[in-house]
Amino acid sequence: MIFETHQLTNPISNYIESIFHLKDFIPDHSIERVVPTGHVFIIFELDDIPRNTFDNTTLKANKTFTKAWISGIHKNYISISAHPKSEMFVIQFKPFGTYPFFHFPSEDLNEKILSAEEVFGEELLLLRDKLLKQETSQDKFIVAEKWLTSRYDDSKIPSKELLTIVEKLQQEPAVNFNKITESYPYTQKHLIDQFKKYVGVTPKYYHRIARFNEILQQIRQKEQISWSQVAYQCGYADQSHFIKEFSHFSGFNPQEFIKQEFNKDEPNFFPLDREG
Repeated sequence: MIFETHQLTNPISNYIESIFHLKDFIPDHSIERVVPTGHVFIIFELDDIPRNTFDNTTLKANKTFTKAWISGIHKNYISISAHPKSEMFVIQFKPFGTYPFFHFPSEDLNEKILSAEEVFGEELLLLRDKLLKQETSQDKFIVAEKWLTSRYDDSKIPSKELLTIVEKLQQEPAVNFNKITESYPYTQKHLIDQFKKYVGVTPKYYHRIARFNEILQQIRQKEQISWSQVAYQCGYADQSHFIKEFSHFSGFNPQEFIKQEFNKDEPNFFPLDREG
């Protein structure tokens, strides 16, 4: 299997979380659950295999995507297809990173997966054609970086004040939420408007997503887990609130999650029909 990542250069590296090329992965499942991370993705399939999304309850296919598409911030988990011998090229934007490249508010992509044509016309399809012509992962990265650089508009970058709040919400304890948001030098309405424009969701909802992902990191690969301790460390008021939030974002209660050994999988992708 090929899994290559690329180190981008400044200034675009300030707004891109990662860019990677995956080829010949053999999953042991055909449907996986993806939980919210606060990121927006541009996804290219380079194998001519259609991808599906599924109804979270019935797991019946509801939409099909080919060639290239954009996945916005999701407030809940989604269910997607997994395919053997697939080849994908993915650009993952930081939580505040799309506006300098997309030139429209991140909020417009909330809860949506859109075909490339709906957002960029033919532009991403032409980029896909160029990616397909490159023989190595590194050559593909160079092509993608040139495209990102051509789209980058430094007049549309987020303010330092906003970035400070985002960073604090990612790093500081949950109990500091009010203190963090009140440190913003302008009005709370301005902060909310800026979050919707650059991040896509309100500060409070982004904080919920960040806190849930911190839980996933804390329990990953652990054999013994004290849920009460995890809930306390992540600032939940009580156990019932913790369980409700965990189920909201993952679709599983904590005990079921561990029983399925999802904490041993990738932190944001969980197989729903794993063989065996």
